[in-house]
Amino acid sequence: MVRPAKAFTAEQASEKDLEIIEAQLGRTPRDVLAIAHRCPCGSPDVVQTPPRLADGTPFPTFYYATCPRLTGAISTLESSGLMAQMNERLQTQPELAGNYMAAHIDYEASRDGAGRMQNIEVPEIVGVTAGGMPDRVKCLHSLVAHALAAGEDVNHLGDEALIALDQWWINKPCSEIANLTNQDDK
Repeated sequence: MVRPAKAFTAEQASEKDLEIIEAQLGRTPRDVLAIAHRCPCGSPDVVQTPPRLADGTPFPTFYYATCPRLTGAISTLESSGLMAQMNERLQTQPELAGNYMAAHIDYEASRDGAGRMQNIEVPEIVGVTAGGMPDRVKCLHSLVAHALAAGEDVNHLGDEALIALDQWWINKPCSEIANLTNQDDK
């Protein structure tokens, strides 16, 4: 599994990044705050979204996976029963539950910090993060996106899911989008 050795440093999205994200999502992306992670192919695969969208909607999902190959691989993993196993382990393994609480705190702190930088306060989502944190697993997409953006050992269950994923960046369309982008630079 290829993954960053440390946390990814968020980058402002370029116009090209936004075009790639639009192609990935099949729609105009909403309120991309930053690129939170890049796929090994070079394309964005996780974005940061502000805690309040431009239309005023509270949005607790700070890290959002955009790459269709990545989200497809995660969906396949979700259907494998892994979430039920993780939920059972959360109930019986106090250390894992503590690590998951720490991931929740990290996620909320990162989102709140980004909100403060933009003078955005969203009291409606205080204590709410994503993926079911801090007490259950209900969305591996959020956990994997957090693991990719924050780096190894921040979200242990996200790390586990990431390790279990197929290498989504090897096959098209992921590499195809990256190749188109690289050709535009020449």
